Amino acid sequence: MSNLMKNKVAAISGAASGIGLECAKILLEEGAKVVLIDRAEDRLNKLCADLGPNALPLVVNLLDGAEVSGMLPRILDLAGSLDIFHANAGAYIGGPVAEGDPDAWDRMLNLNINAAFRSVHAVLPHMIAQKSGDILFTSSIAGVVPVVWEPIYTASKFAVQAFVHSTRRQVAPHGVRVGAVLPGPVVTALLDDWPKAKMEEALANGSLMQPREVAEAVLFMLSRQRNVTIRDLVILPNSVDL
Repeated sequence: MSNLMKNKVAAISGAASGIGLECAKILLEEGAKVVLIDRAEDRLNKLCADLGPNALPLVVNLLDGAEVSGMLPRILDLAGSLDIFHANAGAYIGGPVAEGDPDAWDRMLNLNINAAFRSVHAVLPHMIAQKSGDILFTSSIAGVVPVVWEPIYTASKFAVQAFVHSTRRQVAPHGVRVGAVLPGPVVTALLDDWPKAKMEEALANGSLMQPREVAEAVLFMLSRQRNVTIRDLVILPNSVDL
């Protein structure tokens, strides 16, 4: 441990599994206090008990707008301050548009776009007031390269990228950095609806990354000198040709 995040407080949405959990772990290893945000209360409480006293659970239903908008005082009550907010929670839907379920699309779009933007809206005034902070999104390579088998998911990540690029310019004069990590395929629950044959092929040919690899990229972004913003960091398996 090199204490890169010593005296920092981070809050991460979707932190009970996958990329969010690995990001929480790496920040804890580097000396941060981390508020893990998720709706899975039992899992969240057990994880934080295992991760130690600097891991603090916060149960939030991200599809409840009022709960999301009310996050900041709860984070401050738990942790005392806030330096980093990682809008990581998200959902995935692939497949042909003609065969899709628009109700399922609505839920994914609400989580990937509305909840993410609303959570940033909730914490950003605090960071502007303290003239320092980091807002980070878990985006996707699909936010810059349209992926033919996941058009609705791709659209949600294009929206995230537009928000990152414009909001960054708005808040940079206040000392707040905004950036996104854009992974290719990662072994997480988001890929549960991949066809079995596609998953087996991807695992066999090394075209899937592990969540820890994304977390290491996130740590790199957050640990740069304050005069540097990593606006977009694309991370791909070597075997993915994009």
